Amino acid sequence: MKAYRLTINLKLGLIVFAVLIAVASLAYTNHLVNRLRERESTGMQVWAQANKLLVTAPSNPYQKHFLELEEFLDRARSTAATPERRAEIEAYREAVDWAQAMPPDDQLNFVLDIISKYYNHVPAIIADSLDWPVSWHNISVPDSIPVSRADSMRVQQRVGQMAETYPPIPIELGDPEATLKQFVYYDESELIQELRIYPYLQLLFVGLFVLVGYLGFSYVRRNEQSSLWVGMAREAAHQLGTPISSLMGWLELLRQTDMAPGAHDAALDEVEKDIERLSRVANRFNDIGSLPKLEAMPLAPFISNTADYIRRRFPQHGVSLDVEVPDGLRAPLNAQLFEWVIENLLKNALDAIEKREGKIKISARRENGRVFIDVGDNGKGIDRRQWKNVFRPGYSTKKRGWGLGLSLAKRIVEDYHGGSLTLAQSKPGQGTTFRIELPAVG
Repeated sequence: MKAYRLTINLKLGLIVFAVLIAVASLAYTNHLVNRLRERESTGMQVWAQANKLLVTAPSNPYQKHFLELEEFLDRARSTAATPERRAEIEAYREAVDWAQAMPPDDQLNFVLDIISKYYNHVPAIIADSLDWPVSWHNISVPDSIPVSRADSMRVQQRVGQMAETYPPIPIELGDPEATLKQFVYYDESELIQELRIYPYLQLLFVGLFVLVGYLGFSYVRRNEQSSLWVGMAREAAHQLGTPISSLMGWLELLRQTDMAPGAHDAALDEVEKDIERLSRVANRFNDIGSLPKLEAMPLAPFISNTADYIRRRFPQHGVSLDVEVPDGLRAPLNAQLFEWVIENLLKNALDAIEKREGKIKISARRENGRVFIDVGDNGKGIDRRQWKNVFRPGYSTKKRGWGLGLSLAKRIVEDYHGGSLTLAQSKPGQGTTFRIELPAVG
């Protein structure tokens, strides 16, 4: 029930966190859009005034005299008597052309610069006092003349749309007595429009990423759960298989009628031990998932008894198991579960030994109120890159292993005994040492 509530709270927390990210992203993007809108609106005010200055700029007051001078030079060139005179007149004519082509003054240059280079990315339409478009740029209608009736209607529709986005900027032309009014309509630039869409695209991609991640993790979790169930079933069969096989052997022995004196009682004693073993196995699985009761126990006899049980199942030759646990070391233990931890570590050590003379050693010490138990072997060792995987459910170096023993042992030590189980050291070809750390008692 606790795990279920934790999962629900975690999912709710993730949903709330995702909503906060979405709200923060939308708020910040909206803030940027508003700042850009203000900047573009101010810029379009300047652009409108530049158009006004361009329209009201004074024309060349000597244009009539330039035209008369051109006609005079043309007549003089046609009546010139010598080539030198015609060349001189041609030079005068080039000087007049240059004078007419001279650019306006600096102020008018600046105005033209604003109109041609700045804010030309903003869609804009200049309309007369009757809101009829006069000129436009950066909209999906060509600004060349003549304009088709359909394009003209489209420009007229854009005027109405732009009026809903920004208020038009008025331009007053002419004398105060005969004022001609025009209006500049403009819309948001493509940059602002893209910024408005960006948060939604961002949320879409984040949502797709979360969905793909969720499906991927769900698939991995289902596979791990399947491996755990299969591994637990195999572990249960392994735990029950030894005493059951032993009971079957003793039962067959008891059926014999020609038993030696005392053999009957000895067989019954062994049957009782196997039944007790089955009871401990059942208690182990019963304690998994519940909060077991811990009792302060001496480590030396407990570890020695577990080692004796494993030692009887060692190969006849080649493997030794030494126990160096000083008397007086005590720790809070659940006997059924902690015995399972020691058995798993010893079985892994035995499986790792590939030499003729295998050595397994259990040692313990006390430091700073903690008890340290080391289980080491001189087996094949583990590569440094695989250290992080040894406690992961499903990881195993054995061909028929399910990678559940060390995972269960770590959970028993850390979740139920308040300690830690770590891989202290390991080198390929030199062996491995696992370390258990528990709170000391006394």
